[in-house]
Amino acid sequence: MHHLASCRALLFDMDGTLIDSNDAVESAWTAWARDNHLDPAAVLAVCHGPDAATTVRRFLPDISAAEVDEHVAAHLERECADTSGVRPAPGALRLVAWMQENGIPWAVVTNAYRRLALARLGAAGIHPPGIVAFDDVVRGKPDPEGYLLGARRLSVEPRQVAGVEDSESGLAAARAAGMVVVSVGGARPADVVCRDLNELRQLLADAATRLCS
Repeated sequence: MHHLASCRALLFDMDGTLIDSNDAVESAWTAWARDNHLDPAAVLAVCHGPDAATTVRRFLPDISAAEVDEHVAAHLERECADTSGVRPAPGALRLVAWMQENGIPWAVVTNAYRRLALARLGAAGIHPPGIVAFDDVVRGKPDPEGYLLGARRLSVEPRQVAGVEDSESGLAAARAAGMVVVSVGGARPADVVCRDLNELRQLLADAATRLCS
C-alpha cells in the first residue's frame, strides 16, 4: 500500500486490464492463424500483450516489411469490425467512477491502434480522458515509451504514476519507465499485486491519498 501512497496518477493497459476483450482477441487471431495455415493454439499462446506486427513477424519471419504492414492492416480491420463480447473488466466501471469523483488523473496506454482502442473501450462503456495508442509511439511495450508519454501528458513525474498491467511485457514497460508497477491478475514481478480492479480501488482508498495535484 505504501507504494500507492506515493502516486498521483494512474495509467492503465487496456486489453486484459481495463476491459475483458479475450474472446474478441482470440477470435481475430484464430482467424488469422487459419488464414495463414498456422496452429491457432501456438498463436493464441503469445498474442496477448505484444503489438500485432510483433506477432505477425514472429510467425511469418520471412515476409517483407510491406507484407507485415498488409497483415497488420487487415487484422486491424477484422478486430475493429468485431467487438462482440468486449466488456469492462471486473471492477473497472466502479474504479473509473471513483477516480472521476476524486479528480484523479488517469489515461490508457495500449499496444492497440487508436481506432481499435476507441472501438473496444466504447463497447465496454469506458471513455478515458486520454489514450496513448500504438500510433503515438515508435516502440510499443515492453519499451517504456508509451508510459513515459502518458506521464508527460498527465504532467506527472513517472515515479508518481501507477502503471496498471496484466502482461509481462506491460509490467516490464511500466517498470522501465520508473513507475509504481501494479499487476492485475497475478503477473509478476510487481510492486502491488491485485486480484482485480475492485481490490485496486480499495487499496487506493485505503491509502488515504489524493492522487491529483
